[in-house]
Amino acid sequence: MTPYSLDELTRDIADGTIDTVVVAFTDMQGRLQGKRLHAQFFLDTVLENGTEGCNYLLAVDVDMNTVGGYAISSWETGYGDMMFDLDLSTLRKLTWQPGAALIQCDLSWLDGRGSVRPSPRQVLASVAAKAAEHGWDAFAGTELEFILFEDSFDRAWDSGYRGLTPSNRYNVDYSILGGTRVEPLLRDIRNHMYAAGLTVESAKGECNFGQHEIAFKYDTVLRTADNHVVYKTGAKEIAALHGKALTFMAKYDEREGNSCHIHMSLRGTDGGIVFDDGAHGGTAGGSPLFDQFVAGVQATMREFTLLYAPNINSYKRFQPGSFAPTAIAWGRDNRTCALRVVGHGAGLRVENRVPGGDVNPYLAMAAMLAGGLHGIENALELEPVFEGNAYDSDKDRVPTTLRQARDLFAGSALAVEIFGADVVEHYVNYADVELAAYDAAVTDWERFRGFERL
Repeated sequence: MTPYSLDELTRDIADGTIDTVVVAFTDMQGRLQGKRLHAQFFLDTVLENGTEGCNYLLAVDVDMNTVGGYAISSWETGYGDMMFDLDLSTLRKLTWQPGAALIQCDLSWLDGRGSVRPSPRQVLASVAAKAAEHGWDAFAGTELEFILFEDSFDRAWDSGYRGLTPSNRYNVDYSILGGTRVEPLLRDIRNHMYAAGLTVESAKGECNFGQHEIAFKYDTVLRTADNHVVYKTGAKEIAALHGKALTFMAKYDEREGNSCHIHMSLRGTDGGIVFDDGAHGGTAGGSPLFDQFVAGVQATMREFTLLYAPNINSYKRFQPGSFAPTAIAWGRDNRTCALRVVGHGAGLRVENRVPGGDVNPYLAMAAMLAGGLHGIENALELEPVFEGNAYDSDKDRVPTTLRQARDLFAGSALAVEIFGADVVEHYVNYADVELAAYDAAVTDWERFRGFERL
């Protein structure tokens, strides 16, 4: 990343290039929430004194309804404020928003109790700190897919998301012609993300109609998660400027869903390679440490699935033959497995294929890194490599419903040990809220099945 410094921001505010500073954090749903501040007020007041926001922002559903069950926020406690703690290392320009810069934040309590531990960024930071205690930095890259439509977001909403026109009418996986059709938007997204400090790798078509992926270079896990949410928000905003809409839903329709594969590796804090020791004696083709890491991610997959697949819709992706995994197996360059080992030397890594486009990247990477560290700390043995079609195997399965994943996470002593009881309870309640809302909803499927014929 090309850093954007506070001195540069100060200069740009003075000459009028920047007049707005967005101060934001990432909520449970993976969305940026915060305020737009007048730039001079930011310099004069907020930079030194900070700013606050209501603590209900970590205790609402996707519709921003206040809901019960959260220890950190309620009517009984008065819905007080949290401090937005500026992380100036995240400072960047938002070139698609005229005159705007962004700073991402951590959250802390105004009464000095310390950080708001269930905040997704803090959950990941705490696990990354455990890796650092071992002498390792964790690196990750996320591959986030979306489906693009010719319709605007307002048109999509007003139509009840029915009858939308995908920007490609057929499968354009790797198709240069298919990408050209929407290149004006893809180019805009790539260039604006580059200007915002992300290292852009490529754009390519995917299988579903109108489906595409823009990839970015790996970075430290916290930086990758920060970049991920900036990209996800920015892509929607830039699409809207083009009069189009796009969705990161895990499963928009019955065709291929939107994935968010996560690639992860460790290095020494001195930059040393630890997953490939040169001997290649491990089961996975790297060091014994790499074997243990993969074994840990595999061993914790079912208990931690709630953090990889956080919504009702997430579980619609897990269909046989869909390139979304159903079997908790690991393989070498095998896309039918939940875990795919790829690369060599410094690039040796494990790809987690369970998360979808709706994932909160901080929570998913925290779960994956925590699982890997669990494997190392307990010297877990990696099972033999799976070969063949994992969809047809007798391996353990990825949970098939949010309710099943919720129960596994709620009953996980390991999750409590790693993340803390308060964090586990917080995200179990998140699942309970979603399940209650879904159980009360009447869907189009039910109407079509039952209106006349039942």
